[in-house]
Amino acid sequence: MNPLAWLGAFRLATRALARNKLRATLTVLGILIGVAAVVCMTALGEGAKAKVTSQMQSLGANMVVVFPGTSSNGGARGTAVASLTEEDALAIGRECPSVASVAAASGAAAQAVYQDQNYSTRVNGTTHDYLKVRAWALERGQLWTDADEKTGARVCILGKTVQRQLFGEVDPIDKVVRLGKMPCRVIGVLESKGQSSFGSDQDDTVLVPMKTFTSRVLFKSRRSVDIVLASASDASTTKRAEAQIRALLLQRHRIGPDREPDFRVTNLQDVQQSLEAVRSTLAGLLLGIAFISLLVGGIGVMNIMLVSVAERTREIGIRMAIGARENDILVQFLIEAVVLSLLGGAMGSLLGIGAIVGLAKALDWPMRMQPQALMLALGVSATIGVVFGFFPARRAAQMDPIDALRRE
Repeated sequence: MNPLAWLGAFRLATRALARNKLRATLTVLGILIGVAAVVCMTALGEGAKAKVTSQMQSLGANMVVVFPGTSSNGGARGTAVASLTEEDALAIGRECPSVASVAAASGAAAQAVYQDQNYSTRVNGTTHDYLKVRAWALERGQLWTDADEKTGARVCILGKTVQRQLFGEVDPIDKVVRLGKMPCRVIGVLESKGQSSFGSDQDDTVLVPMKTFTSRVLFKSRRSVDIVLASASDASTTKRAEAQIRALLLQRHRIGPDREPDFRVTNLQDVQQSLEAVRSTLAGLLLGIAFISLLVGGIGVMNIMLVSVAERTREIGIRMAIGARENDILVQFLIEAVVLSLLGGAMGSLLGIGAIVGLAKALDWPMRMQPQALMLALGVSATIGVVFGFFPARRAAQMDPIDALRRE
């Protein structure tokens, strides 16, 4: 067909659709919902991926985490409260070549009090490299010194949530707060890290030197710690650092191959991969549901086009009698189906963009319309028009002109 013939077929198709506005609108609505669902699910999946990556990175750079595990003694199993010590952390930093920084940490709930303000938070005792391992910077103030750490000085660093609750807009530096029964001078405020991927508020914390914590906040025997955090020298050496830490602790704790370790080592890359696998599965399920909506919309297009062909049988016969070829009839009805689908695709894309903006604000996720998703939505809607409109168009094109003219 030449361009003029295509233009004529397009005009005939649009006029036919204009004569049945309600029917065309309902058909477009089915495609609109399906396309909007596909666009939203694609953006939601990308937003969730970016959010998980951001939250995992906020926990620390190339981090390897060592937890106390369980130990067996005479066949009995129990929680190994003191299976990790400060000496273990020092040995990891000293003897594991792939570890750049290491910090031990222990925590306990406590009331933080400043004047008439009272706030329940978590106090974490830790060592000098904690902020380096966590890739956490100070917004103001400074970290405690080595001398503070050795002497157990009564100094603390506040998370942003605690600072807001106790001080509001007042500068907390050099102010004295009470942590439980211990008066403590504020020497710094941490930058905000927000919520972790596990749902906890990372800014709801107070940091104190480990010796201060164990001697004045919560007495812990044997210099035991709740957790050891290590930072690998590079992202590519994280697995190597994990293996080195495991081998060293097995040796230090005198655990043979026939015994279960009294500690557990993991790295955030594995955790992130697990979370990403769960996210991908959920995103795939949601996207599958969205494509089912598109399939239902496509069936609606086919149904409406079959009805249209049946209603316009005499018109088809007249066009064939005055010289229209099978190909002309086929193209006319295909154009009607594609126009319906593209209208639904365009409107669905606009609705999807609006929904993305609303969801991004409501969920605080970095969601945005990807050009690839827009092209996919329009391409899928056009494909639906061709695929589901072909059978009705083919049926119209193969009508016998004499039989068609006999229809009322």
